[in-house]
Amino acid sequence: MKVIDNRAVSVYALFRKELENLYPTEEIETFLFFSFSEYFGFSRSDMVLKKEMRLSESELLKFFRVIRKLKLHVPIQYILGNTEFYGLKLKVNEHVLIPRPETEELVDWIIRDVTSSVVEKQSLKILDIGTGSGCIAIALKKNMPEAEVYALDISANALTVAKENAELNTAEIHFLQDDILEFYRRGAETQSNNKDKKNSAPLHLRGEKKFDLIVSNPPYITEAEKEAMSANVLDYEPHTALFVPDNDALLFYRAILDFANEKLAPGGNVYFELNSSYAAAVAGLAADKGFINCIIRKDLSGKERMFRSEKESLKKL
Repeated sequence: MKVIDNRAVSVYALFRKELENLYPTEEIETFLFFSFSEYFGFSRSDMVLKKEMRLSESELLKFFRVIRKLKLHVPIQYILGNTEFYGLKLKVNEHVLIPRPETEELVDWIIRDVTSSVVEKQSLKILDIGTGSGCIAIALKKNMPEAEVYALDISANALTVAKENAELNTAEIHFLQDDILEFYRRGAETQSNNKDKKNSAPLHLRGEKKFDLIVSNPPYITEAEKEAMSANVLDYEPHTALFVPDNDALLFYRAILDFANEKLAPGGNVYFELNSSYAAAVAGLAADKGFINCIIRKDLSGKERMFRSEKESLKKL
């Protein structure tokens, strides 16, 4: 891998030449911008105005490394070690999913609901289930500082990243390591044995007060959908945060709704990110479990990707 000289514009040309057969042109330009933004703080206009800037040999090596990794289809966010989400800079690595724009849309919906008082905002207590990088929990806390925010994940490695991101963004989050599916399993066992279900919640949440808002971007891609996925997702992002069995696509939604029936305050709301193929099924499941005001919302690309439902208030029960 060689450049004509060490000017920035020559690095631009190298990116385009080395990656032209692997990625669309627009995506290559995005890789270029992300790389120069990370290493030199370039803005979009700087990419033109500073194209004659000369790089040192050590700086050139950084870009050579980026190109080599991109050729292996490693996501650019993992290569650079960070990404942006709802105006926040977050660390990411192979232990957490890379936040997507539709998750930003979900966060924006929640914030708008709270601001417009669709959701009661005084002393708001929020739980983010399957927090991963912490993106949802941190964005909500930064935009609703009065809220008390909890974030749960099964992965210790993911929680390490989430805690670093909370510190990076000066957001006070209560992190919990537990498996939400255990609530569903224990609940099924206690129900079959006609036992009291009050202690079936995840261990760290048994003593907690009820939440006013529960949000989750759970695993929702079926194994059968793998074939349609790109290599940079399939080969590098954590499968435990992505996939569910073909025969139980609603596994996590069912578990979270069962949990919400026990730990969500009356009148509280549940928000989900959805697999668009199962949006109606999730809404039906929520209704069957007694939730009301079920709303499916489309993302900016027109896909049904977000959901909100409400637990009936005491007055209605």
